Amino acid sequence: MTSERFFSLLLALQSRETTTTTDLAARVGVSVRTVLRDLRWLQEAGFPLLIRRGRWGGVTLLPGGVLDTSRLTPSERDHLALHGLDDRQREQLGAAADTRRAHKKMRSTLRLPDTGALPLSAVVTTDNRPWFAGDAEGLPPATLVGDLRRGVRLRIRYRRSGDVEATWRVVDPYGLLAKAGKWYLVADSAARPRLHALERIADWEPIREARRTRPDVTLESVASELTANWENAEGFRIDAELDANQLGRARRVLGRRLTVRDTTATQRIRITVTARDVEDVRPLLQFGDSVTVTGPAEAREHIQEIAAQILRGYA
Repeated sequence: MTSERFFSLLLALQSRETTTTTDLAARVGVSVRTVLRDLRWLQEAGFPLLIRRGRWGGVTLLPGGVLDTSRLTPSERDHLALHGLDDRQREQLGAAADTRRAHKKMRSTLRLPDTGALPLSAVVTTDNRPWFAGDAEGLPPATLVGDLRRGVRLRIRYRRSGDVEATWRVVDPYGLLAKAGKWYLVADSAARPRLHALERIADWEPIREARRTRPDVTLESVASELTANWENAEGFRIDAELDANQLGRARRVLGRRLTVRDTTATQRIRITVTARDVEDVRPLLQFGDSVTVTGPAEAREHIQEIAAQILRGYA
């Protein structure tokens, strides 16, 4: 458990008399299984936790295990409640200084049994950036925070994937999402929730009008729905054959989009790539002649067209 998740979990337990592991998982941003493991760690560390199973059960932090947050400023409490961000992302958000002060104050009031072991925060660190990630581009997230907290509509100049020029549009923002080392503006555009990569926002301006978001959804719920739909797209499937010695690389590159259809082959294996449209055949080009697209027909035709364009460029 990271020190950040440790504080977030204790604050979540302190905010309610009794809560559930499902609610804790949503608040802290991890799975229920991870929350159960963290709760066991807290119990072993001496925190007075009462865990009751069953339909009417829940998790209760008994008296004597409450963190003293009275020394924190409202801003420090607000930043401490943020979860899932590493130090670099907090710097980009302008929240690093308040978070460091809050953690320092909380550590000075926390007393854990001396087990002789090193603190977990001394042996665990995080870095949410993808491998080979470049420096952040586009709009810094800290510049948007003020207008987002005022709850107003925004007019953004946004360039969609595949577009040459950015165009203006009015959006109703829920907030910011940090995902896989990148920042996204989560907002309704034309009454539909969408993810807008900050690196593609060329400019923005606030509108003197309250945002028109749906009252029954939160930033967390709409972001979760959008990312789930993105990772589990059902729009298009690409079938292919891949050299078996490239499978490890394919799993790193394609992630959840890759399904292995034949696990017994030793030379060539059959795979399926889940895509949003035929254009998503492009990532397979990096495998060269190690991959052969077998279907559907429009995917084969499209990769032939792309290959022909590459050949003309080198003619």
